[in-house]
Amino acid sequence: MLWTDKGKDYFIDVVYLTWTDAGCETTRRWIIAETDEVAENFLRAVCAHCDEVHGEILVYEDGYWTKDDKLFKSIKSATFENLILPPQLKQELREGFRRFFASRDVYRKYGIPWKRGVLLIGPPGNGKTHAIKALVNELNLPCLYVKSFKAERATEQTNMRVVFARARRSAPCLVVLEDLDALIEDQNRAFLLNELDGFADNEGVVVIASTNHPEKLDPAILDRPSRFDRKYRFDLPALAERLVYVKHWNRTLQLEMQLTDAEALAVAECTDRFSFAYLKEMFLSTMMEWIGDQASGGMGEALLKRAALLREQLSDHRKEAPNLSVYKAVAADLVFNVGNGEM
Repeated sequence: MLWTDKGKDYFIDVVYLTWTDAGCETTRRWIIAETDEVAENFLRAVCAHCDEVHGEILVYEDGYWTKDDKLFKSIKSATFENLILPPQLKQELREGFRRFFASRDVYRKYGIPWKRGVLLIGPPGNGKTHAIKALVNELNLPCLYVKSFKAERATEQTNMRVVFARARRSAPCLVVLEDLDALIEDQNRAFLLNELDGFADNEGVVVIASTNHPEKLDPAILDRPSRFDRKYRFDLPALAERLVYVKHWNRTLQLEMQLTDAEALAVAECTDRFSFAYLKEMFLSTMMEWIGDQASGGMGEALLKRAALLREQLSDHRKEAPNLSVYKAVAADLVFNVGNGEM
């Protein structure tokens, strides 16, 4: 390969050799260059390049950084245009982040740490994950996505230090902590708070966290504004959002399955207290039923019958477990892709 350093071209060869000895696989790599100095400079350049984030999503899990192509593609398909939220909440999210990243000099002028913590709160299936992905996609900044701090060969505290050290090197950047309540335990809570409180060191680091269960979060996390100074509630969709959602789905259906405007409104009106994820399940199950028995009626009629059945099931869930979210079983947040009808 041809490598350019300080305006001069060098030919570099990288040799990989793997062998097995007594059941153990060993791999060695050699850099072949004109001189030792050229080889060392090449290695340093490669290490520096790999230490940065280049239009990718780095996922931290089991003590390692990896690149998740599936997550990257889902983020690229998530936009504010296909995010269904109340208009005011959508605008506050979008404009709040834009203003923050445009205000670095203002923060410095007044001696305010240029850092932010954002917490998205609400029952599952109401758009928190889609909102996070739309923000990551639109802001186009380095993103560190934490799935877990647990690892076989390192403590959670060590892994937290690794994540935030990487964030500081990558700043300005986003650190995503989905299902924050599941990431925090008694043993690691204090350490995470210390990392979040790193005022000077965390300049340009924005932590975006979400939780389905704010009641499980320590008040030191939930109530102290210096850690999460912006909190947004994602409640169950109102009639206007449900109608937009139903119309989105309707546009993806085959012509013979599509609803009339009156049917779409009727479906939206009879699905009060349904999350977006629950609406998705309703559509998918109804489509399968309709395909199996098309002669029984139209898609609109089938959806209304399914909605009535699901409402009854939700009512039973509330009676059996009044203190739990009735949507707990539908844990996946919505990502609606208008092109292929996926959620």
